Amino acid sequence: MSGTSEGTGSAADSIRPTTTERELRDYRAAFNAAHLAMAVVDRDGFVVAANDALGGLLGTEPHALIEQAAADLVDLAAEARTWQAYREVLRGRQARLRCTRRLKHPDGHSLWTEVTLGPVPGTRDVLLSVADISDRRDLQARLRHLQMHDPVTRLPNRALFFERLSAALEASSYEHGGTGRIGLCYLDLDGFKAVNDTLGHRVGDRLLTAVAARLSQCADQSGYGRTGGHLVARLGGDEFAVLVEDSTGTEELADLARSVLAAVQEPFDLAGQRLSVSASIGVVERATAGTSATGLMQAADTTLYWAKADGKARWTLFDPERNAHRMTRQALSSTLRPAVERDEFELEYQPLVDLESGAVRGVEALVRWNHPQFGLLTPNRFIGIAEEDGSIVQLGQWVLRTACRQARRWQIEHPSDRPVFVSVNVAVRQVWDSDLVGDVAEILAETGLAPQLLQLELTESAVMGSAGRPLQALQALSDMGVRIAIDDFGTGYSNLAYLSRLPVSVLKLDGSFVRGFRYEEGTHPNPADETIVEALVQLAHRLGLTVTAECVETAGQAARLRRVGCDTGQGWLYSRAVSPDRIAEMIGDRRPSPAADPKNG
Repeated sequence: MSGTSEGTGSAADSIRPTTTERELRDYRAAFNAAHLAMAVVDRDGFVVAANDALGGLLGTEPHALIEQAAADLVDLAAEARTWQAYREVLRGRQARLRCTRRLKHPDGHSLWTEVTLGPVPGTRDVLLSVADISDRRDLQARLRHLQMHDPVTRLPNRALFFERLSAALEASSYEHGGTGRIGLCYLDLDGFKAVNDTLGHRVGDRLLTAVAARLSQCADQSGYGRTGGHLVARLGGDEFAVLVEDSTGTEELADLARSVLAAVQEPFDLAGQRLSVSASIGVVERATAGTSATGLMQAADTTLYWAKADGKARWTLFDPERNAHRMTRQALSSTLRPAVERDEFELEYQPLVDLESGAVRGVEALVRWNHPQFGLLTPNRFIGIAEEDGSIVQLGQWVLRTACRQARRWQIEHPSDRPVFVSVNVAVRQVWDSDLVGDVAEILAETGLAPQLLQLELTESAVMGSAGRPLQALQALSDMGVRIAIDDFGTGYSNLAYLSRLPVSVLKLDGSFVRGFRYEEGTHPNPADETIVEALVQLAHRLGLTVTAECVETAGQAARLRRVGCDTGQGWLYSRAVSPDRIAEMIGDRRPSPAADPKNG
């Protein structure tokens, strides 16, 4: 029984599939039935087995793929890096490879696939799988298009523009077939906000769309025959850019800018609305070598600002020299406030000389900036900046305190001489943004200088237009005993009626009048200049004012000014602006004025 049982059992076992055979059969069934396209590839790179899905994906029968090179089926040799990784997987030196490939189906259409290779456990083979990701790629492409294009104009947006710009600059570093240059027209519409505010954003969007169409047409015409043409993008708001890769020079960009400007200025008919607009355009053209996307856009933005500042409705070409001046101005602006605290300023003084006696009656304090980078700077380099950013208040207080302290020191050091007054320039912003009256009172008390020895100079335009707080401040200073002078008189409003109502004690004639007094080689002075100056001097004297002539450079000028009754003179004839020590040497000097020298009459 036992033997029979054992014999029967052995026969049954011999015809029953083993576990390994069943697993292998199941794996093969799953392999063939799988929706994922797969193939088994040997270590030499040839297909050992392929499933129906792979045959369908490649448009052939699975058995036709046997013994074909897997790399040829899915184009793995197209890129050196992918090919090298594939060889490493076959040799067992790399565990896995994943890449994206665009394959050509036998019926003509293309499809995007994701190819994966990995080892088959327990064997020396690798498993190749190919997934059709065409739908996913199409969705990604549509999403990218939405992400990279402006919804209003359908133009490339800022992100795509910078992507293209960066790619163009990067490609030029290793490609030698192009010109090695790049150009950019950066523009915005003049007064576009008014369109939105008056006609509504719907009309504004229609205008932007119409402008985009005209820009694209200009770019197409300019870039005819080029691969890809010029890129037109909307960077935001009413700002557009036209990128010119492989430009041939500034003339090409200038022609493009002119055509764009003319196209935009043509009237637009928008659903019954006829609109006329203009544009300001900044044009930059340069070699790509050493150019960054950030640097190019900064230059374009600066040039666009110049176009607007110069009057709008125009195009302006980037000017390196003008930009250097702007950069210098910006550098000065950023360091001006700290410079006062770092004690980088100093004062020089130019004498105000009595035209009769030749004695120094006063001095004008002139500030200098010992800039650590740009050297010694005169006021015309930084006073305008200080007035714009408000640092003129802090700087003006320093100048006023330093000048008063120095005037008091001269007075103490020369007790037997007539004290000289000090004249300090004051900006209108100092009157508006600070308590000028309080500052002057505090500084005079602190230094011990008499109010009569301080003169404050304001420009004619500032004084003539004074009203409200400025006028009250000037009156309070005058009541305090401080002298008020109108600087550069004769260049501004010249409204003489103001002189009777303003608390002014001194007129400083602009140098243009004095220059007319000078004998040039082969010419004679203009008699009208002398007549005007004489009339002004007589009028000032009748109003109780004294007159100072600026820019006196010759003895002849000084003699004629003295002849018409001018009180004091200032200019290079007497001295340039000098140090306090040099002024101290001049105080008490009773020598005759150069104007009194008969040889110079």
